[in-house]
Amino acid sequence: MKNLWDDKEASQYKSDLDLRVYTSNLLGQSDELVLHGGGNTSVKSMVDGEEILYVKGSGWDLVSIKAEGFAPVKMSTLLDMAKLKELSDSDMVAQQKAAMIDKSAPNPSVEAILHAIIPFKVVDHTHADAIVTISNSKNGIQLIDELFPNFLIIPYVMPGFILAQKIYEMIQDGFDWDRCEGIILHNHGIFTFDDDAKKSYDKMIDAVTKAEAFLEKNAALSLKTVEPNAFDMSELKIDKFMHINQTPLALHYASQENLRAKVTRGVLTPEHIIRTKRIPLVIEDDDVENTLKHYRVGYEAYFNAYKKDEVMSDTRPKYAVIKNVGVVSFGKTQKEADVINDIVTHTMMAVLRADKLGGYQSISIPDSFAMEYWELEQAKLKK
Repeated sequence: MKNLWDDKEASQYKSDLDLRVYTSNLLGQSDELVLHGGGNTSVKSMVDGEEILYVKGSGWDLVSIKAEGFAPVKMSTLLDMAKLKELSDSDMVAQQKAAMIDKSAPNPSVEAILHAIIPFKVVDHTHADAIVTISNSKNGIQLIDELFPNFLIIPYVMPGFILAQKIYEMIQDGFDWDRCEGIILHNHGIFTFDDDAKKSYDKMIDAVTKAEAFLEKNAALSLKTVEPNAFDMSELKIDKFMHINQTPLALHYASQENLRAKVTRGVLTPEHIIRTKRIPLVIEDDDVENTLKHYRVGYEAYFNAYKKDEVMSDTRPKYAVIKNVGVVSFGKTQKEADVINDIVTHTMMAVLRADKLGGYQSISIPDSFAMEYWELEQAKLKK
């Protein structure tokens, strides 16, 4: 992982927030760290004698975020919220918004409370491919523990208040933050932090580089040469636009034995599910219409098995894996299809490498449903 920090450029930024924007943009420049709105960052700063958390606002990408993309929230309110035993999503959003010193700023990240309870000035959070590839393997918990002995390791927990509450409980009773080099959330991502922006950024790059080196040694991937079969793409009447991926990676992925079992094991990181759904359409014969019908019936069964009071979303797939042909992503716009393709490309590589570590394993189906129909994720999708 290349370290993009530039001392000369960094020296131009004098305020806490300006430097926060700079290092956020650095993180966002690497697709191996964050994709399309993924990850979040924050900085704690004094404003008129009060400590304020400037945290990434909902709807902004790290690669392009500007100062106005950060939501300024009163630290005192966030720390009080962390102590609560229960807090609904709607109440969390309302209380965070009420605690903002600039009401015109975007809604704070759903991880704002977690950023607040980490007692360092600068906090970085990414969904680094290398980290989630290892943690999404069947031996992930053991491997992460061995690779990062000085990190706080958290088994998968739903993002938002539940995650912040879990970590808040774990850091009571004299937790030694000085010895803690970061936090790794299984099946989700990694946090690094420091009172110095460069040091926090460096810690992120160093940790991800360590994970990448482990994968290079233990999960090196050799893509086989596959000539794609002919396929009439006009049969895929899923959405208005599509992105056809017949790269060596996509062809290798689509030519695996036991294809359906291999490619329907869930998302790489939870927030991807609102873009891609939990599993793709898998086409292994010429009867595309019947295959699509079975997919939609299967999605309805999945929804009915876990629904409470949610309204079922579109039952159509977001992408398809076509045996010995490649991978096709769908969208209402070309941009949407391209974004889904980006996410799927990173997922394919991670799945194949995790299989080298003993097998790929995502979050459970109930956890997937909870994330897909989480009101805060649905709000992102609507935005």
